[in-house]
Amino acid sequence: MLRISKLTDYGTVILACLAAEPERRHTSSEVAERTRLAVPTVSKLLKNFHRAGIVTSGRGTRGGYQLARPAARITAAAIIDAIDGPVAITECSGNHSACDIETTCRTGGAWQRINGAIRRSLDEITLAQLSGQEAVAVWRPDLAATIRQGAAGRGIGRT
Repeated sequence: MLRISKLTDYGTVILACLAAEPERRHTSSEVAERTRLAVPTVSKLLKNFHRAGIVTSGRGTRGGYQLARPAARITAAAIIDAIDGPVAITECSGNHSACDIETTCRTGGAWQRINGAIRRSLDEITLAQLSGQEAVAVWRPDLAATIRQGAAGRGIGRT
């Protein structure tokens, strides 16, 4: 099953919280209270996002975290990369493959192509869309064309 980790899910919720008020800094405890997540989890994820350059931090009485750039310029791929590392649905799809059968495998190329398509999709979705600040274009296949193509391929509808 392809699924993002619970930490990435929580991280997205945290970033959406910051995106709601991007002009101000938020403390870890404030974000934890607003998102109903545990403070240690929020702190850990904010540190990961800081290392990845997604958030900035400040110390002192006016300290806290805020987005390093507008939510529309933070991609779902960047969020996942910051928490879980680059998306790799198979061993050979990652940057540093350690697959023992990679040289003889017939399926690796197809899986790498699928991985690339997933990555491109994640690069197209932004935090602004994830947080509901911008609309997400919904992809809907042209069902009529798909049905016509399937029927034509089976010889249905020919006279």
